[in-house]
Amino acid sequence: MAGKIAGGIGKQAIFAAALGWLLIASPRAEEFNAPPVAPPMSPPCDVPAIDIAAPSTLPNVTLAMQKGEKVRILAIGSSSTLGSGASSKSRSYPSQLEAILEHALKGVDVVIVNRGVAGEVAETTAERIKSEVALRKPDLVLWQLGTNDALARIAPRDFEQTVRSTLHWLKENKIDVVLVGVQYTSRLARDPNYIAIRDSLQKIANEENILYVRRYDAMRFIAQTRANLQLMAGDNFHLNDLGYQCMAEHVAHAVIVSLFVKRMRPAHN
Repeated sequence: MAGKIAGGIGKQAIFAAALGWLLIASPRAEEFNAPPVAPPMSPPCDVPAIDIAAPSTLPNVTLAMQKGEKVRILAIGSSSTLGSGASSKSRSYPSQLEAILEHALKGVDVVIVNRGVAGEVAETTAERIKSEVALRKPDLVLWQLGTNDALARIAPRDFEQTVRSTLHWLKENKIDVVLVGVQYTSRLARDPNYIAIRDSLQKIANEENILYVRRYDAMRFIAQTRANLQLMAGDNFHLNDLGYQCMAEHVAHAVIVSLFVKRMRPAHN
């Protein structure tokens, strides 16, 4: 564990330097007097970068920023997107994420629309994504998924087919995607189907070159290193306010690091 923590600190130092470069080098930063401030993760939510995500490109978000346009994000998924268990709507992860991104990306207008529906499986969300995309015309879709599919015993092969076909449709329509994976909870940590769905998401992300937020790994790190912290509500299934705060911080770091990767290694759609 100590080696992993040390490795994580090293990677976070690299991240901090990279993020600083992004914000300093950003042409938009020159348009505003306020110096950009990198958003460090709060002490309760701080985890090694390796437990959050491997960076991937977000070309359409980057293009919108370069044009000085509003960045439109559709947050879609189930109860973790809706904010079930939070004390108010403002404590949901999309609401907190919008504030973090606008603080980090000085001068960029970020608008996140929350379209979470409690209990929804990926196949149903996939159908909604097409209609929501037509209405919202987002630059980025944050798709939180997997937990309800595991609980509903959806076959991993069917789950994978649903996710892949939707990712292909979004790529064809030039919309960036971030997959936000299953949460960690002790009651499901040894459930074979839950683990299979979690691993399926990692496989899909790797093969489709999609940014994937490893929520399970990040939450497990906190549970194993800060046992006094509670990220879950009383039902040990939905998140509480601290859980949503950490979720927002982890997704924000994944997105910002990936915007840095885009600038260093231009990608093509």
